[in-house]
Amino acid sequence: VLWEKETKEALLAESRMNIVSLAVGEWVNEYLDEALQRFTRKTYQEKKSAFSRFFQEAGVSSEMPVEDLTITLCRKHLNRQAKKRSGHAANKDRKNLAAAWGWGGENLENWPEGPNPFSKIRKFPEEREPRYVPPEKDFWKVLDATEGQDRVMLLAFLHLGARRREVFRLKWSDIDFEDSRVRLWTRKRRGGHQECDWIPMTTELRKVLREWWEERLSHNTADKEHVFVCLTESPFCEDYFGKPFVHRQHLMKRLCERAGVEHFGFHAIRHLTASILYRKGQPTSVIQAILRHKNPHTTSRYLRTLGLEDTREALEDSLAQPGKVIRLEQKSA
Repeated sequence: VLWEKETKEALLAESRMNIVSLAVGEWVNEYLDEALQRFTRKTYQEKKSAFSRFFQEAGVSSEMPVEDLTITLCRKHLNRQAKKRSGHAANKDRKNLAAAWGWGGENLENWPEGPNPFSKIRKFPEEREPRYVPPEKDFWKVLDATEGQDRVMLLAFLHLGARRREVFRLKWSDIDFEDSRVRLWTRKRRGGHQECDWIPMTTELRKVLREWWEERLSHNTADKEHVFVCLTESPFCEDYFGKPFVHRQHLMKRLCERAGVEHFGFHAIRHLTASILYRKGQPTSVIQAILRHKNPHTTSRYLRTLGLEDTREALEDSLAQPGKVIRLEQKSA
């Protein structure tokens, strides 16, 4: 019995020695190489920054074995991020690092067994201010102060409930005038896959897009396939002329100042679309289809603050003090 016990322990120790430990640096490089191919540049930079902080502030080296990344080590690092930056920032790092760990378990050999140390850490409390959604009248003021391509673009944002990059990437091949629909491409899905959805095109949007299509052909640009391209001929825009937009950082600020309304961005128009549909009584399922959310809970977060007026009306109707009966005194004859 003693010999059997000693032999088992010796064999177990030998098997452990033969296992080649996977280094943290190898894992990170493999993951970021694939992230660069799968995700947008912004998402890739977010993941890369999360790892940079992990290396610099958690005392992690590239040569360290992956199995040495304990829950305690990961928790202390994220705790520091929450105190130094914010709970929201720590949760973003937690999400990215946990996703990388899950990817390693699915794609790399010699991956350590056991739970994901980042997922085991509870999310940190967040204090996030709600996104500003402009009143509908402010949007129309901005639109009235806009003309040409910019006017068509703003209407596309409103009528499609689209994200910024989805509108900037629009090609004429994505516009189906015959069946009145628009194809939007997105990478905002799990795994970074590029997927498309067909969205119904309203009569008004169809009209302005067709008019813009006829005018667009008159502009002398090499790129004829994209719906919206830089048409500003100035020294500052010389390198971008005729190319699809990427950011347009100052456009909305300039248009809002011209219209005399509080500044809002392109993504706020997407929220405004959801808000208008909600106030018109459209069900969450319809709004989810237009916003193209895979998860209905994502749509619910969009609509969370949009029912305030309905709530106020319900409170007014339900909690109003009962009216008092005023007795009229009869005058003696």
